[in-house]
Amino acid sequence: MHIEQLEREALSLLQEHHEVVRRVSEVPGFGVDSALQMIAEVGPKAATFPTPKALSSWVGVCPGNEESAGESHSTVSPNGNCHMRRLLNQAAQSAVKVKGSIFQLTFQRLLPRLGYLQAILAVAHRLCRLLWLILRHGVLYEEQGPAASTKSKRMRTVRMIKDLRKLGYCVEGGQLPAANPA
Repeated sequence: MHIEQLEREALSLLQEHHEVVRRVSEVPGFGVDSALQMIAEVGPKAATFPTPKALSSWVGVCPGNEESAGESHSTVSPNGNCHMRRLLNQAAQSAVKVKGSIFQLTFQRLLPRLGYLQAILAVAHRLCRLLWLILRHGVLYEEQGPAASTKSKRMRTVRMIKDLRKLGYCVEGGQLPAANPA
């Protein structure tokens, strides 16, 4: 009963920021509830944080980099706002399950190298930077999953062929033959 009353109060207080809540809740992994909680923590304009790095550091989702004489000692993330960190970690867990999202592709790319928890933290870090952009600059989220990935692969292939030709190699273009199902 008290929770419902608090939720109604939060909705009425954030009614004037309805557009911001809508923009934040469009991001995979975020929902209306998490958008309301994040905006309540950070503010509707994220005015306190001059850069996305400052917000990530405050939340505690930036990667730790404790290095001395070229030797890494710790990659543990710093302490931060535990409520926002929990929200971003939950959002990252949800975002990597959205098929075809850029977050799923990023997670799959990082998983073998970093392991599950570090890959989730990396996605949470990206979500935090995206949250700052949405709040501070009012940008709309555009999904850049497989289409962007396919485009970047094609551009990388063209660039690599051009580099090989500069080195004097003869590169023939064309489709690779499809594997014959036997």
